[in-house]
Amino acid sequence: MVDHQTETRTAYDGVVDLYASMFANRLETQPFSRNMIGTFAELVRGTGNPRAADVGCGPGHLTAMLHDLGLDAFGLDLSPAMVDHARRAHPALRFDEARMEALPVEDAALGGVLAHYSMIHTPPGELPDLLAEQVRVLAPGGLLLASFFATDGSEEPVRFDHKVTPAYSWPVNRFAELLSAAGLVPFARLVHDPASERGFLDAHLLARRP
Repeated sequence: MVDHQTETRTAYDGVVDLYASMFANRLETQPFSRNMIGTFAELVRGTGNPRAADVGCGPGHLTAMLHDLGLDAFGLDLSPAMVDHARRAHPALRFDEARMEALPVEDAALGGVLAHYSMIHTPPGELPDLLAEQVRVLAPGGLLLASFFATDGSEEPVRFDHKVTPAYSWPVNRFAELLSAAGLVPFARLVHDPASERGFLDAHLLARRP
């Protein structure tokens, strides 16, 4: 049986150019996401530790955005083809291949972690391990911004057929509970009408490591 990470890596390896062309300027039409990332960057700068990881960075456009916002940002992704594209598109920045549950980052090293729709393909039972790893690499006071598809009116995650590979939407309160259980303190959330035809809400949660 093919594990979900292999399936996800293979799927994204096969759509690199299309994905990059679709999302390179996507935030220009998504003011909520854009401003939450801006808020995240401002808060990370305020910690005095500007080092930040864009986990699940894809083609690297958000890593570059974090860099432009004053962070010492680098990108990590499961897909080697995505990492190769990001390196070619943004040669001044660092990009590495990595699994989200085993980040190549030392303990308590980062002021921020951005997970922009990068945990949506993770089966619910495996998500706590990913969050624990992100807590591990955050310094005390460091911040996580997690963005994901949200389900309104359901108490459980909902599996759906994402255009690239199967994914999950989450009740916002359940996701916030997972952040708390991992040792983070959620302190801000933004939930808004969908930016796509899927019909799920878009959710952004900010949390801090005590």
